[in-house]
Amino acid sequence: MNKNSPEQVCSRCVMDTSDPDITFDEHGVCNHCIKFDAVTRPNWFPNAEGAERLAKMVEQIKAAGKGQEYDCILGLSGGVDSSYLALKAREWGLRPLVVHVDAGWNSELAVANIEAIIKYCNYDLHTHVVDWEEMRDLHLAYLRAGISNQDVPQDHIFFASLYHFATSNGIQYIFSGGNIATEGIFPDAWHGSAMDAINLKAIHRKYGERPLKHYKTISFFDYYFWYPFVKKMRTVRPLNYMPYDKEQALQELQQTIGYKPYARKHGESLFTKLFQNYYLPTKFGYDKRKPHLSSLIASGQMTREQALEKLAEPLYDADELETDIAYFCKKLRISRQQFDELMQAPIHHYTDFPNWDARHRLLKKAQALVTEVTGRRIKVYS
Repeated sequence: MNKNSPEQVCSRCVMDTSDPDITFDEHGVCNHCIKFDAVTRPNWFPNAEGAERLAKMVEQIKAAGKGQEYDCILGLSGGVDSSYLALKAREWGLRPLVVHVDAGWNSELAVANIEAIIKYCNYDLHTHVVDWEEMRDLHLAYLRAGISNQDVPQDHIFFASLYHFATSNGIQYIFSGGNIATEGIFPDAWHGSAMDAINLKAIHRKYGERPLKHYKTISFFDYYFWYPFVKKMRTVRPLNYMPYDKEQALQELQQTIGYKPYARKHGESLFTKLFQNYYLPTKFGYDKRKPHLSSLIASGQMTREQALEKLAEPLYDADELETDIAYFCKKLRISRQQFDELMQAPIHHYTDFPNWDARHRLLKKAQALVTEVTGRRIKVYS
């Protein structure tokens, strides 16, 4: 494969050279599409085999939770993926403890959708409200750091809360709405791991102004050893074992519980909305619609022509953008001038700060060695 030329776009999907590591073959097909076919697709089962695997998974979860109040835990953001998964869990006869993490950015629509799901499914909901002053300080630290993955403060506390609640309730299985059909393509160069607590603490240590006394984190040891091997906890992604179509899922949610769609992807979070549709494309040139639409192309849910039409639409209405920036500044207690200065400040990569990448590489080498010696593969999450 030859290194990309400037401003080249994949001939099959819509990923382009905004990914600095993208490469193309002689037909102009990018490495993301090639990887999807060779590596990702074999782990995706939107067919009869998937139905069998899913049925077996559900029975295992029920057996593991027998005699307990809950047999799994499900993080509910109010987005389509997690909401649809909550609906399916009810159909499968599972008893999830539903956890919502309120990091201070919920839209009113997201709150209404969550309430509708909980009421219809008759689930127990536990809402973890993050200490706002600590969350605000962490957000500002990340903005001062000038890295691309500004969503880490929200994502890390979301997953950390799931693990902590699962442990305290003796739950072995964590349900995730993550799926190959809509998220099968994403450039690694755009971000680091949201679970990297070493990186999070290093950024906060340099740019934060107050201690994180209540913000929960998960260490490298916890994530890769304690939870999976000692606690025997498993994160499962049921949507990978069915023909998951996001538009059809949305229609089912609307018809069943009166679910109200968001105007934009991740519209359930006012922070994520501004981050993905303004901060990333303006400061870094990263348009997250491209990997999302490319995933839909690869999974057969959209044509390339339809994706290009979507990309031609503006990311933001000008008036809406000003309203959202004003709210963002008010929420973080910064002036518009300070916001503009943060947008124009030099950018950095997450690797400019201490991180767990070296430990992860060492773990992957150990995994390969164990596989070679024993013939058994031990899962190491990326």
